[in-house]
This record gives sequence, C-alpha cells and structure tokens, in this order.
Amino acid sequence: MKAISREAAQRVVAAAQRLGEIDPRALVLWIGEQVGLPISCEKLHRLTVADLKAALSGDGPLTGPNEIDAIALKEALRILWGETGDEEPPPLPDAEADGDDHSASLRVAVASNRSEELDGHFGTARRFLIYRVRRDSIRLLEVRSAADCDLADDKNAARAALIADCNLLCVQSIGGPAAAKVVRAGVHPLKFPQGGNARHLLAQLQTVFDHPPPWLAKVLSRNADPPPSLSSPGSSPPES
Repeated sequence: MKAISREAAQRVVAAAQRLGEIDPRALVLWIGEQVGLPISCEKLHRLTVADLKAALSGDGPLTGPNEIDAIALKEALRILWGETGDEEPPPLPDAEADGDDHSASLRVAVASNRSEELDGHFGTARRFLIYRVRRDSIRLLEVRSAADCDLADDKNAARAALIADCNLLCVQSIGGPAAAKVVRAGVHPLKFPQGGNARHLLAQLQTVFDHPPPWLAKVLSRNADPPPSLSSPGSSPPES
C-alpha cells in the first residue's frame, strides 16, 4: 500500500517550498501522523492553519525558518487542499433592489468554491454566498470570503460567526461539532450532498413558503419587512 498518493505528494512538495526550508519528507511524516495513512487529497482537507502553526513552533516536529508569516501559512494550507490561485473570480452581487417587495424572506448562506455553485464543505469552502430568498425572488446580496477564518484558532467557530446574520446555511457536508457551532450562532444548517446550482436549490425553498414547517414559519414571520412609513421625516403623526 502506498503511503501517499501521487497528487497528494505533489501538493506536499509545493507546500514545503512555500513554507521555506521545510523538508518535504518531514512534512509527509507529520501529515501522516495527523491524518493517517495512506495520505490522500481528501485527507489533506483535514489540516488547519492552527495545525501547521503548532508543528512549526519552537516545540513542534517541523524545522523551518525562524518566522513564517500568516500569509505563507494560509497559502501553504490552500496548496495542500488543492486550491491554487487560478480559480475563477467570485460572482458579483445582484444590482437590482427588492423595490416595494416587503414580503417575508430568508437570509441564506451557501458554501461555495466556484461561480454560483453550492459545492462547498463547511470547513473548507472558499466563500459563502449570501442570498435573500423571497417567495418570488432570489437575490445575491454579497460574497464573503472565508480565507481569514482559516487563521483563527477555531476556524469552524470563525466561519459560524461569519454567517451569523443568516437564517439558513446550505452546504454539501458539515460535521457534527461544526454544525453545533452553526446552530449556536442561530443558523439552521441544511445539507445538499449532491450540490448543484445555488439558485436552483434555493428555488426548492420557495416552494415551501406557503406551507412551511413550524421552525421555518417562525423565521419567516420574523423576517417580514415592515411597511414603509407614509409620513415624511419630521412630520407629525396624523391626529386621531
């Protein structure tokens, strides 16, 4: 049985080069202890910046330059994950506003790696696409990079905080401990293992707006926008 796959080995060598004077063989041995043998590309996704920082500390098992900056650590980790700098740019938010639509809505975070695809695992997705979903419209509000979360001591808690203003999280997969942190942040996680186009999957949510399950009905009732005020700023309220 091979100790490491060919593609994983190529990633390890490239990551060692990015970190400076790291012996790729020592890095392979350390990774094997962290994720188990054989080392595969899938297993490399389990590594975190905190893991690398600890291994490269004074008491750690890896010997390298005296100082490795946070950017180099993050880039080395993304190399190990197979995420190079040539990925397509993130999508642009929708320009159009909701206009006079004040109906109930959901604020949904979608774990994504490319375009408007729901194709991300919670702990490794490059970004979260933030949508407002109403009964008759789906609008991309913003795109939030998750890169800085990887520098946190608890990256899953940092990712949960990043989307804490949302009602739902849509991912391909999420582990139990990470899901608990998302729930504690007030966000309900939903798994779509097959992934797919984000807007097509969010359209499935629209079909339950008229007859939502109880937990979703509560969210929708809280998220109905108040009607616009008929009085101009500074005007007195109408007399009774």
